[in-house]
Amino acid sequence: MSYLILGFITGMSLILALGAQNIFVIEQGLKKEFVFLVCLVCSLSDFLLIFLGIFIFHFFQNFFTPFIEFILNLLLLFFLVNFIWGKIYTKIRKLDLNFKKKKNTFSSVFFKTLVFTYLNPHVYSDTVFFLGNFSKDLALNQKLLFWVGASTSSFIAFFILGYMSKYLSNYLNTEKVWKIVNTLIITFMSTLTFYVLANIFHFLK
Repeated sequence: MSYLILGFITGMSLILALGAQNIFVIEQGLKKEFVFLVCLVCSLSDFLLIFLGIFIFHFFQNFFTPFIEFILNLLLLFFLVNFIWGKIYTKIRKLDLNFKKKKNTFSSVFFKTLVFTYLNPHVYSDTVFFLGNFSKDLALNQKLLFWVGASTSSFIAFFILGYMSKYLSNYLNTEKVWKIVNTLIITFMSTLTFYVLANIFHFLK
């Protein structure tokens, strides 16, 4: 049971670190837009990646080469630039708070969730490499408990982020608040973009 708790605490500490994926979940919650879908995809993805990290860590340690990380960073960079531009465009035009009229479909939100999950190298560094390395010396039954604990923390954290944001949106759904939210998202994503660029330039040296 102690390894179950250890996995839960370790997984929760990684998820609570603010990242692009978490920001996207929060935004979807504030918009009340496919919140369950986004939380479920993020949770199931962590469920799979944590499993791979804990049980097949050594294989992925050799597979995830600097070149693969470079390609992921490059793809993520293009996506982030497009995402940030969309936010800037929203800021400079009149903000429409009637999100039900927006053209975000089930498939587009699903695609964005996958991008924020699987094109982000930090997701792999947390779920696969950190948790995999952390648990590599555990016995099989201990690894199982650790995996269940860490995966459970992902489900709880993502659904809390999504639905707490959805609840708060009832009190924050004003143009002034959304301009602030968009500014914070642009600032955070821009910082992440520069970090990704730094990793790309480091590889090219």
